[in-house]
Amino acid sequence: MVALTERRDGRARRRTAVRLRVVEGQPLPRVRRDMLPDWAEYRDTGCEFAPSCLRCPLRRCKEDVEPAGPASVHARDREIVALRQRHRVPIDMLAGTYGLTRRSIFRILSERRS
Repeated sequence: MVALTERRDGRARRRTAVRLRVVEGQPLPRVRRDMLPDWAEYRDTGCEFAPSCLRCPLRRCKEDVEPAGPASVHARDREIVALRQRHRVPIDMLAGTYGLTRRSIFRILSERRS
C-alpha cells in the first residue's frame, strides 16, 4: 500500500503507509498499569475479600503497592555493606540480588565508608 502526498513544489512524493494487522482471539500484550488510558473502561471484578472494589471492607486496596520508604532503603544499604565487608560478596552478585546496577552498589558502599 502506498500513499502519495504533494510537496510544496507541486511534485508528488511517495510515502509507504503502515499496514495494521488485526489478530483476533489472542491476548493483548501486557502494559504497565500507569500506562493505561484514563478513558478506558475497567471491570470491577473485586478480589477474595469483596465481589466489587466499591464494596470492599478494607481501608486500603491489597493491590496498592507501598512505595519503598527511607527506612527500608537504609536497611537494604546496611545489609549490602555488611555482606560486602563480612563475606566479600562480589559486586555482581549484590547487584543481581537486590535488583540494582553495579554503579548503585559502588555508590552505596562509598556513602557508607565516609
